[in-house]
Amino acid sequence: MKVLVIGGVAAGTKTAAKLKRENPGAQVTIVTKSSEISYAGCGLPYYVGDVITQREQLIVNTPQSFSRLTGAEVITETEVTALDRAAHTVTARAADGSEKTFSYDKLVIAVGASPTIPNVPGTDLENVFTMGTPADADALKAAAEAGLGRAVVVGAGLVGLETAENLSARGVKTTVIDIAPHILPGLLDEEMADYVENILADQGVMVLTSTGLEGLEGDGTLKKVLTSRRGIKADAAVLALGFKPNTAFLEGSGLEMIKGTIAVDGYMQTNDPDIYACGDCAIVRNRITGARKWSAMGSTANICGRLAAKRIAGSEAAPHPGVLGTAVAKLPGINIGRTGLGAKEAAENGFDVETVVAISDDKAHYYPGSHPFIMKLLCDRKSHKLLGVQVLGKGNVDKVVDIAVTAISMGAALEDLQYCDFAYAPPFSTAIHPFETAVNVLLNKLSGDYMTVTPLEFAQGLAQDRRIIDTSLQPSLAGSTYVELTSVEGAVEGIGQDEKLLLVCNKGRRAYLLQNRLRYYGYKDVRVLEGGTTFNTSLLEKE
Repeated sequence: MKVLVIGGVAAGTKTAAKLKRENPGAQVTIVTKSSEISYAGCGLPYYVGDVITQREQLIVNTPQSFSRLTGAEVITETEVTALDRAAHTVTARAADGSEKTFSYDKLVIAVGASPTIPNVPGTDLENVFTMGTPADADALKAAAEAGLGRAVVVGAGLVGLETAENLSARGVKTTVIDIAPHILPGLLDEEMADYVENILADQGVMVLTSTGLEGLEGDGTLKKVLTSRRGIKADAAVLALGFKPNTAFLEGSGLEMIKGTIAVDGYMQTNDPDIYACGDCAIVRNRITGARKWSAMGSTANICGRLAAKRIAGSEAAPHPGVLGTAVAKLPGINIGRTGLGAKEAAENGFDVETVVAISDDKAHYYPGSHPFIMKLLCDRKSHKLLGVQVLGKGNVDKVVDIAVTAISMGAALEDLQYCDFAYAPPFSTAIHPFETAVNVLLNKLSGDYMTVTPLEFAQGLAQDRRIIDTSLQPSLAGSTYVELTSVEGAVEGIGQDEKLLLVCNKGRRAYLLQNRLRYYGYKDVRVLEGGTTFNTSLLEKE
């Protein structure tokens, strides 16, 4: 069997390597436009920041080492330009301009995606960079080492923010702009993104949202970034506006395409039974909704490449169940993680969504290095099935995300997660795991035992008619009424039982305990502000 793989990096090399393990007799050839076949694209920002100090650390395999390791043939610097499905051939152009034809029994398209270049003046100026390949990272790192004073990152997605973090760590004054109302659009809900934006500002990374790129200006070298707000002086600009699948050569091929991506089934097979696609050029499905979902992640590329290889080799394999949009990132001053559906997406897909923002320590509070986790859990109100999680904190947010990935993948309801035997020791976690704590808080809310105002509702002014009661350990909110929790043994003097109250403490726990007491003593409309002053920082800013 002759298998031709177009493209390398994650999906292409994973497919080829797995196929040779499944069927050592298969004739597997990789044809790739690049001179490099396998590199850690997700590590590029950290190479720029000198966290990864040696370029060689980014190179997973050279063409030669990959061939020796797997037995697959590798042909580099050769770009496939056309597909002839009827003849089972592709046409390619070599570096010297000559054309070659490759035949196949099975074809795997893993051509990936390239950084999007906006249609504005000045993108060809010196010191305007993208972040897609090791060569891109080389160029930006060299410029940073030569001395950059100010940089603008255009795009507040994962790549843009990680690049901003690493430039900032090098002492470069960095501004991030994005046309969306908030950073990480589609990944974090509005109030979670807003919190992260404030943290980034505290760390010296200015974020300008609802700000479009209008041009780049300079005398051969970049001097200013023109935006819909104002011009920003800059020594460098990084265009991190997302990626565009490298699928132009497939125009007119008859393969089913969706917004430039190749449509595949659960086995990575296209509408042509002899052609497969995986990686950033293909579109899979969302595991929860079944809707088409583009997942330009190295994790998805590797998983799908492995599955395609097993299918081509004729091995038994379950179909790909879909992705959850899982993401995790290290940003200045904070780590972020998420999986599943956000509130808006869940509602748009017909779920009756309930959410909660809960705060818990990431390890025993008395253990050195303990920090809060801010978690937003989403579930279906009727079935109690977990739909999504977003988590912010200085600690290992991935442990919360990975639990949620497993739970959602297994179709778990909150009750299934309530008494899980998670790992505990003071250096690692709290006695009741922070994820489990958040689950309990959401169950209390669903049962009516915990009546709240969400951070989003508070930001929208939906609690303006409520009297704020400060129930922190010490008075912390100017202009509010302070109530010491442990002193409440009946009606509180000066607070009417028919008043609409909003209880606020540092994280929400003391406010919840006071809510229980006040409701017991006849107070009728008592709500807790989810996330307390830790999350709703605007309360403290009013002092």
